[in-house]
Parts: sequence; C-alpha cells; structure tokens
Amino acid sequence: MPQPSTRSHSVVVGGGTMGADVAVVLARGGCTVTLVERDASRHDRLAAHVQAELAALGRAAWAGRLRTVTTLADVHWPAQQLVVECVPENLAIKQQVFAELVALAPADAVLASNSSGIPISRIGVGLAGQGRLLGLHFFMPAHRVPLVEVVMGEGSDLQAAERLADFMRQCGSVPVLVRKDLPGFLANRLQHALAREAFSMIDQGIATPEDVDAAVRFGFGFRFLAAGPVLQRDHAGLDVHCAAAATIYESLCNSATPARVLREHVAAGRIGMKAGEGFQPWPEPQRSAERARYDAALQRGLQLLADDLPPLPPVDDAQGQP
Repeated sequence: MPQPSTRSHSVVVGGGTMGADVAVVLARGGCTVTLVERDASRHDRLAAHVQAELAALGRAAWAGRLRTVTTLADVHWPAQQLVVECVPENLAIKQQVFAELVALAPADAVLASNSSGIPISRIGVGLAGQGRLLGLHFFMPAHRVPLVEVVMGEGSDLQAAERLADFMRQCGSVPVLVRKDLPGFLANRLQHALAREAFSMIDQGIATPEDVDAAVRFGFGFRFLAAGPVLQRDHAGLDVHCAAAATIYESLCNSATPARVLREHVAAGRIGMKAGEGFQPWPEPQRSAERARYDAALQRGLQLLADDLPPLPPVDDAQGQP
C-alpha cells in the first residue's frame, strides 16, 4: 500500500455526501483522487465541494489533485493503488461494483468498501484476490470525524489491512483495525448498544429525548472527548465500574428489535431532517441553522483534539498539481 504523495493515486466510486468527503480526506493527505459519479447534476457539483473543503483546511493548492469522471471506464486504471467504494447501502449494487473493480483495477490495488454494515466478505463473495478486499468505514462527515474503521473479511490479508491503516493515518485519520467482519463492525456496535438503551428508556417514559441527549452530551459523552470508555474507567477505578455493572446490567435492555418509538417514527415517515421531521419538526431555516451549529461544533472538537490527531503532510504549493 502506497504512502500519500503526489505519486499516490486513488479512486472513490460514488460522489454522494460520503463519497465526496472521502475524496477530501484522501486529497488532504496528498493523494491524486479520481471521483466517479454517474449522476450528471451531482457530478457537476463535486469539484466545487472538494475545493471548498480543502481551502478550509489550508490546502486550496491541492485541489488540482482531484479529477471527476462519470464512468469507471474513464479512470486511468494502471496508476491506481486504492479504490474506495461509496455507492448506496445495497448488497447487489456493491457486489456489481466490486465485480467490475476486480476486473479493472491493478492486481496489487487495495479494493475497499465504505459500507456501514454489510460485511466485506458478503460483498466480495466469489471474487478473485480476497486478500486485498477490505472494509474502510468512514463516519459522516468523513473529513470532520477523524475515525475510520479498517475491517478485515474472512479472506483479507492482515498485512494489507495494517498498511491501509497506516495509509489512512498519514491522511490525517485515526484508523482502528477490526479483525472480524461482524455486522456494525466496532464503532456502530458500540453506538447501537447505547442507542438501544436510550430509546428503550424513552419507550418506558423514564426520560424524554431531550434529557437523553443532555445526559450524553453533558455527562459521560463530554468525558469521552478526553478518554474513551476503557481509559476513562482506569481514571475512575475498575472496582467502581465493576460494582456498578453488577447492579445495572440485569436491568439493561437486551431487545432484539428496535424500540417502539423508533419504529413508529419510521413508519410515519418522520425519519429526521431529510424528511423535515424526526423527534422534532425541522423546517427551513431551522434545519440549516442546526446543521451549521453541528458542523461548527465538530470543527471545534477537532481543534481540541489536534494534539492527538495524526499530522498531515506539509503543504508544498509547488506539488499542488499531480
């Protein structure tokens, strides 16, 4: 797996919200990026988005590292070293894309999927070169949330996974290596464990959605910015945590189905900001204001964590063009 530089070439397949931001992540680390988006209207907006985000990172001169195309056939395949699939979360679509990638990409190129839950082993079933197939799961927005999960499938090569993790670290991301292809991988499993209990408590009338959010943001979630759950327990004392666990665990939700309140909202079409309503109404301009607040808070969080994040390669304007 190559190191980020003007000699490193990567492809992002799918120019939706996630794919466009993944392209930003790779470009900020020094890669030359080809972004494939078949939808003409979306394709025409990609370059401006990537340029604006790179400028915000102080890397405007590197915008020339991006090339946008509309088909896989338009990619200069002999040069590519990493391909990241960011198409919709549909197994059949992902399998079709990977079958094409195996046929087109150089034999030593790493082929990765940004799937948030579909195991790479299912996406790549029956394809040649299983060792180079890996999950590479980013979190929205990919260029502001540092974490990326490098996920091994049943046939994935450990050294390829470790090289990919190192590659992402040099792109300014914080990679974690997930050595078993479980549904939800690492971070989403932790997130859903929390969400299951949160929605269960709302179902039972124990707390309102607003109080649940406040408990996380201004309580233990606030501490997580400084230390994850394992390190934080070392701070607090494992004996204290173990004693509390013995008291609490028996009463925790272990339902195998989503909470009633969640199912009812989805059935009614109240699926969040994109629908104009979720747990609360989201009319414009309230929706835009909230998204701006959210993005600004993430940016301030990045500034707080700056000393713990991997450094980006130095900007060299003379190497701004591939």
